Amino acid sequence: MSRKQLRGATAIVGVAESDLGDVGPDRYPIDLAAQASVRALAEAGLTTRDVDAVYAIAGGFMPNLSFGEYMGIRPRISGGTNIGGSSFLSHVYHAAMALEAGQCEVALIAYGSTPRADRQRKDPPPSLPEYPAYQAPYRPRDPVTGYALATARHMHQYGTTREQLADVAIAARDWARLNPVAFSHDKPALTHEDVLASPMVSSPLTVRDCCLVTDGGGALVMTRADRARDLAAKPAYLLGAGEAHWHRQISQMPDLTVTAATESSARAYAMAGLGAGDIDVVQLYDAFTINTVMFLEDLGFCAKGEGGAFVGGGRIAPGGTLPVNTNGGGLSYCHPGMYGIFTAIEAVRQLRGEADARQVADAEIALCHGNGGQFSSQVTAILGVEAAL
Repeated sequence: MSRKQLRGATAIVGVAESDLGDVGPDRYPIDLAAQASVRALAEAGLTTRDVDAVYAIAGGFMPNLSFGEYMGIRPRISGGTNIGGSSFLSHVYHAAMALEAGQCEVALIAYGSTPRADRQRKDPPPSLPEYPAYQAPYRPRDPVTGYALATARHMHQYGTTREQLADVAIAARDWARLNPVAFSHDKPALTHEDVLASPMVSSPLTVRDCCLVTDGGGALVMTRADRARDLAAKPAYLLGAGEAHWHRQISQMPDLTVTAATESSARAYAMAGLGAGDIDVVQLYDAFTINTVMFLEDLGFCAKGEGGAFVGGGRIAPGGTLPVNTNGGGLSYCHPGMYGIFTAIEAVRQLRGEADARQVADAEIALCHGNGGQFSSQVTAILGVEAAL
């Protein structure tokens, strides 16, 4: 199957979140994944009986099997690949290939996680060690230690400042204040002083440089383009996708200031026949403020080392020239442990014109980017409206 064949051949036809925030100790990851899935299927005018491909991560061992059983789905295609927060955009890419090859008709991609609720349970799930743990003797506070290391290197090498990182957090909060389901919707706007004065977590990253810890789930429904046009919701077509990973542990990262997003985005742009200058709205995996800075560089929106200056002056905030993370992102909207699925949910809503107060005018092409591990796995997807085909 060539890139040309896959461009525009499939579409996302249903998106939904579960309840978000703090759902309480009586609900579990699989419950949230199921809730989001039912909502997404209903939006598309479909039911679980239409689904014959499942890609799910919702807690526990062999989550796809548990999720299929829970939902009463007996899929022909089952994909539970977990490469961290980029998994769900990888699932979009893989589901598109399966759909175009005729191996399935309707693919359901689902996620659920409850880190806040887990803290409230009498018997919380055990923490699993990560192997190979080359950094274990140094007792890192993962994942923040690894991202702080990359941040410090970027600051040293390119002169990036903490004030510039604060611009990312400020923009995310401003977007979240326009999103009624964002965790920080009702919180005050941030200032540079707020970010810089917040408690240090792992130097140079403060609390406000770090993502939220929330409960939440999300779901995407995909089918082929010819069927998508007849369903209930406006389709968002997959124009391009690419994935790459270079390392697992951050101690093995070839260059602390450059990620495999340089490769994943190049592949996505090539498939779509587009470049960074064609993108109307950007949804990035912003687990930390440095993510947004480095990904904007690696995705081609500015040169390497210029990301700090690029995010200044409100450029990525509401009213700016490049709308980034219009739902509030992982910094201010939600972050249940792996954020990637929410980049696609928000991108689809922007392309449909359904984002209400945070809607970007005339949005026709959206870029979603997922990140897993500590700048480890990278997946880029480009979505567009029918006019972009």
